[in-house]
Amino acid sequence: MTRDYSQFLPLGGQTPPPEAQASLLSRLGWQPFFSRQTDPGTLGATPPARVTEVHRTGLRVRGDGFDDVIPAGPDATVGDWFLFDHETPAQSVLLERKSLFKRRAAGHDRRVQLIAANIDTAFVVSSCNADFNIARMERYIALAFEADVTPVILLTKADLCDDPDSYVQQAMSISDRVVVLALNALSTEPVAKLADWCKPGQTVAFLGSSGVGKSTLVNALFAEERAETADIREDDAKGRHTTTSRQMHFTRDGVAVLDTPGMRELQLTDVEDGIADLFSDVTELAATCKFNDCAHETEPGCAVSAAVKAGELDPARLARWRKLAAEDRFNSASLSERRSKDKTFGKMVRTIVKNRKKR
Repeated sequence: MTRDYSQFLPLGGQTPPPEAQASLLSRLGWQPFFSRQTDPGTLGATPPARVTEVHRTGLRVRGDGFDDVIPAGPDATVGDWFLFDHETPAQSVLLERKSLFKRRAAGHDRRVQLIAANIDTAFVVSSCNADFNIARMERYIALAFEADVTPVILLTKADLCDDPDSYVQQAMSISDRVVVLALNALSTEPVAKLADWCKPGQTVAFLGSSGVGKSTLVNALFAEERAETADIREDDAKGRHTTTSRQMHFTRDGVAVLDTPGMRELQLTDVEDGIADLFSDVTELAATCKFNDCAHETEPGCAVSAAVKAGELDPARLARWRKLAAEDRFNSASLSERRSKDKTFGKMVRTIVKNRKKR
C-alpha cells in the first residue's frame, strides 16, 4: 500500500525528512524489547507490524509503509507486534509481549479474554460523581501491577463537582504507588497534565467504565474528534457505550493511544501478584501472623485482625482484599482445571489416532 505519513507529521504539516521517516516504526511503539527478538537479516521479508484494531473478521496491522489485515486469532489482541508475512499473513509470527491485560470472559467456560498488549501506561479513568467506585478502580490497578504497567488514576468532571478534593483523597488511599490527577477532560488540561507519560514511542491506554470520559480524553490529546462521545444519564451518572471496539490511535508526536469500551464486568484471573502489590499493607501484615495458614478471622495471633481492632486497617479495605483474592483463586483454579482437561482430552485423541494407524 501507499506509504501514509499524514498522522505522523508534526503540527506544521510538512513532509518528514529522511531521519524522521526512519523513525516511523518507533512512532508505532517499536522498542528495543521487541527488536531483540528479531533477526535483522529477515526484517525485509517479515517486517514488524502492530495490531491497531481487532475485529471479528481479522486484525488490522500497521507497519512502516503498509496497512493490512491478517486473520483473527484467539491469541492476539490490540497492541501486539507481529513479524508480518506478506505472502501468507496467517503465518505471521507473534512476538513476545512486554505486558498484557486480560480478564475472565463472561460465561461458564472460564475463558480468558485478552484486552490489550504492550501498554506502557494505563490511565484508570473515573469521574467525580455517582460513578466513582473505589473497588472498581482497584481491579484496574491490580491488572496494571500484574502486567508491570504504570497505572495513573484520572478523575474527570472535577469542574462539575463541589468538592473534587474528597474524591482525590479517596483515590489516593488505593495505593501510595499510584499518581492521582483531577482534571477537566474538555479543557486543555489533559495535554499538559499527561505529558510526562505521553512521550514519543510510548503506548498509553484509557481504562474505565462507560461515560467517565475516556473518549473525551483521547480527543483532548489529539485536539480533534478522534473518538465518538456521548452524554451520561443524569439520573445515575451512567454512560452509554460510544467506543465499541478496542482501537489504537497515533498522535502526531508519536504516542500510541488506546481507547477501550467500558467494561461492565471485570473478573480477575491470574493476578495474584498484582493483588498483593495493590494491597501491600495487608499482605505485609498477613506475613507476620502467628500461623502461616491464618484466615484472618478469629485465629489467635492474627496481625491483620489486630490492625483492624487498633484502627490501623480499614475493615472495608480488608473486605475488598478478601473478595479480590478469593475471586482470583477461583478463576485461576478453574482455568487450570480446564487446561488440564484439554490436555488430557488431546492426549486421548492422539492415542486413538495412533491406534487406528496401527490397524
